[in-house]
Amino acid sequence: MSSSTGTTGTTTVITNIATLVTNDPSLGDCSPLGLVRDAAVVIEGDRVVWTGESSKAPATDNRVDAGGRAVLPGFVDSHSHLVFAGDRTEEFNARMSGRGYTAGGIRTTVAATRAATDAELEANLTRLLSEALRQGTTTFETKSGYGLTVADEARALRLAAAHTDEVTYLGAHIVSPDYADDPAGYVALVTGEMLDACAPHARWIDVFCEKGAFDGDQARAILTAGRAKGLHPRIHANQLSHGPGVQLAVELDAASADHCTHLTDADVDALANGDTVATLLPGAEFSTRAQWPDARRLLDAGVTVALSTDCNPGSSFTSSVPFCIALAVRDMGMTPGEAVWSATAGGAAALRRTDVGRVAPGAYADLTLLDAPSHVHLAYRPGVPLVSGVWRRGVRVV
Repeated sequence: MSSSTGTTGTTTVITNIATLVTNDPSLGDCSPLGLVRDAAVVIEGDRVVWTGESSKAPATDNRVDAGGRAVLPGFVDSHSHLVFAGDRTEEFNARMSGRGYTAGGIRTTVAATRAATDAELEANLTRLLSEALRQGTTTFETKSGYGLTVADEARALRLAAAHTDEVTYLGAHIVSPDYADDPAGYVALVTGEMLDACAPHARWIDVFCEKGAFDGDQARAILTAGRAKGLHPRIHANQLSHGPGVQLAVELDAASADHCTHLTDADVDALANGDTVATLLPGAEFSTRAQWPDARRLLDAGVTVALSTDCNPGSSFTSSVPFCIALAVRDMGMTPGEAVWSATAGGAAALRRTDVGRVAPGAYADLTLLDAPSHVHLAYRPGVPLVSGVWRRGVRVV
C-alpha cells in the first residue's frame, strides 16, 4: 500500500476503535468531528493512509487492537511559553491566598532565565514536552519572551527550534527592565537588531498588546517589521481589558488572536469575517481567577476557535490540553465536541496547518488513544489520566 503523499513503509492498522474523531466530515457522520463508529485507521510510514469502518480495513503488516476505546487526533497546542527557568510558586500562592504580591511577575522569570545555562533551559523544555506528550499533545508552538536581550531571545528560539517547527519570536512580551525608562528604544531594538538575530530561528512573531505592555501603534510596528523579515504575525490580544489587539490581528492577517477575553461586538464581527483564529486559553483564567472568555459568543458568530494551554510559569502552569478541554466545557460554554475540535483542528488552523489536527489520508499519523469509549470523557471525567496511547508521526511514543 502506498499513499498519495508518496509515503512508503510498514503498514499498521489500529482496529476495534469504538469512536474515531477524524475532524473530516466527509469521512464520518457529517459532523465537524467526522465521527466514525467501530472504526479503524491505517498508518503507513508517518502518515494516515486510510480510515473507515473496522470491517472494511485493508490488510496490513501489523495490527493494534484499540480494545473498544476512542481515538482522536493528537492535540495541537498552539500557544505556549516553554523556554524559561525558575518558577513562580510564591506568586501563585499569594494570589490564591488573597494577598498582594510584588515580585515583578514576568520580570522574575526574565531574571531566572537570563541566569540559566543553555543546558538548564533545554532540560526544562524537554521535561515539559514529555509531560505534554503523555497527555496527548503531538504538535506544539512555543515562544521566546523571557530573555528580552538580543542574545537571550535568540538562544531561546534556537533551543526551541531543535524541538518544534512552530517557533515564535516574542521579544515584545513586556518592555525589558533594561529599557524601563525608554520603551521607544526597546521597540527599536525588538524591530531591529533583536529581530535580525531571531528571525532565522522562528516562523512567527508575536506581541503582547495590552495596557502595561505594548499599545496598538507599537504592536503594529513590531508585527509589520517581523512580517517584512518573513515572520507571520500572531498576537496576545484583549486578555486583561478591551483594546486594539483583535482588530489589529485581523487587519494584519495574523494567524491567531490569543486570549480574546474582553471583546466588543465589532471585535467578534472582525474575527468572524477574517481568517484569524481566536485562541482561547482557559488555564490563564483558572490560575488568575479572571473572567472566562465567552467561547459560545464566538462560536455562534462563526469564528474559528482554538483551545490551548498557554503553558507558562506565571499565569497558566499547565501542559494539559485535556484539563483545558474540561474547563472550556464547564466554564466557557463549549460542547465537548467543540472543545475537542478546537484543541485539535482549531489548533492546527491557528498554526495554518492542514497536516495535523485531523485523522485523514495524507495527514501525519499523530493519534491519541483514550482509555474511554468516547472523546466526551475528556470533559466528563476531568482530571483523570485518560490518555493511554500516543502515536507521533506514525511511531507509538506513549
